[in-house]
Amino acid sequence: MASIRRTLSPYHDRPYQNGGNPFSGDSPSHKVMYNGKASAFGVGVPKFITGVLLPKSSRKGLNSWKKWFIRCSMFFSLGFLLGMAPFGGVEDVRDRDFSFEERFVAKPAEIVKEEDVKNLVVVERPEENFEVDKVELGVVDVKDVKMRFDFVPRKQLIVVTPTYNRALQAYFLNRLGQVLRLVPPPLLWIVVEMNAASLETADIVRKTGVMYRHLVTTKNLTDIKDRGVHQRNTALEHIERHKLDGIVYFADDDNIYSLQLFESLRAISRFGTWPVAMLAQSKNKAILEGPVCNGSQVIGWHTNEKSKLLRRFHVDMSGFAFNSTILWDPKRWKRPTSDPIRQLDTVKEGFQETTFIEQVVQDESQMEGIPPSCSRIMNWHLHLGARELFYPRAWLLQKNLDVVLPNS
Repeated sequence: MASIRRTLSPYHDRPYQNGGNPFSGDSPSHKVMYNGKASAFGVGVPKFITGVLLPKSSRKGLNSWKKWFIRCSMFFSLGFLLGMAPFGGVEDVRDRDFSFEERFVAKPAEIVKEEDVKNLVVVERPEENFEVDKVELGVVDVKDVKMRFDFVPRKQLIVVTPTYNRALQAYFLNRLGQVLRLVPPPLLWIVVEMNAASLETADIVRKTGVMYRHLVTTKNLTDIKDRGVHQRNTALEHIERHKLDGIVYFADDDNIYSLQLFESLRAISRFGTWPVAMLAQSKNKAILEGPVCNGSQVIGWHTNEKSKLLRRFHVDMSGFAFNSTILWDPKRWKRPTSDPIRQLDTVKEGFQETTFIEQVVQDESQMEGIPPSCSRIMNWHLHLGARELFYPRAWLLQKNLDVVLPNS
C-alpha cells in the first residue's frame, strides 16, 4: 500500500474536539483524500493535477515556483474555457446603442440672446421640433383694458306701433317688421291692439324675429275719437311702469321708414325731430312737415296746412322721438311737474302731436334736429289705407277662387 510523505504540521499542539490532528496521517479523511487508488477526484485524473490543487502536498523534484506557475496556468485555462462555453444566447453589446447623450441630453446650441428666449422657447427632440408660445403671468394694466374694450353701447330703441284689423294690416305689419329686423339691436317693438290681442297679429309679429311686447288697450269704442291716442298711452304707461330706458318712437304701421332713420335715433339725447314727407288727403300733392334747422338747432317749421297754423310745433306723429327717462325720471330733466305725460283725446284732431310735445320740452332750444341741417327725408306718410276692403279671417282663403275662362 502506497503512502505519501508529508511534513509535520506546525499546528500539532492545537487541541481539537474530535481528537487528533486533521492533517495527521492517521485521520480517516486524510487517507481517503490522499489515497492514490480512492482519490476524491475519481479514477483517471492525472496525479499532477492533484498535486497542484492540494497545496499542502509535496512532490519530489518540483520547485515551489513551478508549482505556482502550473497552478496559475490551470486556473487561466479553466476560466478561458468557461468564458467560451455556450451557456445561452449572447448578445453582441457592440450593436447596442448606448448613446445617452443623443437621447436624453440636449445638443449644444448656439448662444441665444435673452430677448430671443423671451419671445420663443424651442424644445429639441430627436426627430421633430415643437414650438411653445410664451406664457406670461402678471396683472394687466387697467388702462390697457379700457383701450382694448373702449366702446359705447348702443341705446335701446323703443318702437311703439298701434294697429287694428283692416284689409292691409298684414301687409303693413310685415313691411315694418322686416325693416325693424334689419336694425342693429337692442330694439323693443311694442305692438298695441284694441280690446283683445288677435292671433293673426301675434303670429305676424312673432315671425319677424324682433324682440316685442304685445299689449292691449281696454276702452269702449263708442267713446273713442282717436283709437291711436289710447293705444299710444297704453304703451307710455307700460314704459313708465317698467322704467324702460331708451329712445321712444311712435311708428305707425302704414308709414314707410328708412334704416338711416333708426340709426339716427340713437344720437338723440332728449328730444329729436326731423321733416316728414306726406301725401295730402286729396292725394293730389305731396307736402313737407317738420323742422327747419341750422345744423342741429331748430329755427323754424315747414307747414302747408292753414288750419294747423295755430299749432305750437308743426310735427307729424312719426316725425319726433324722445328719451324714455322723461316719463319716469322728472328730476333728471328738471320738469316743473311730475304729472304723467300722455296724449290727449280731448283736443281737436291734428293737435295731438303739439299738445304732447309741449309736455316733453318747453321750446325749440331743447330740441335736436336730425340729421344735421334736417336736409334728408327719412320716412314718408302716404295715407294708403283702404278701409272698405275685405280681408280673410286669419289671412287664409277658405274657398278656391272662381275660374275665369277666356272667351273662345
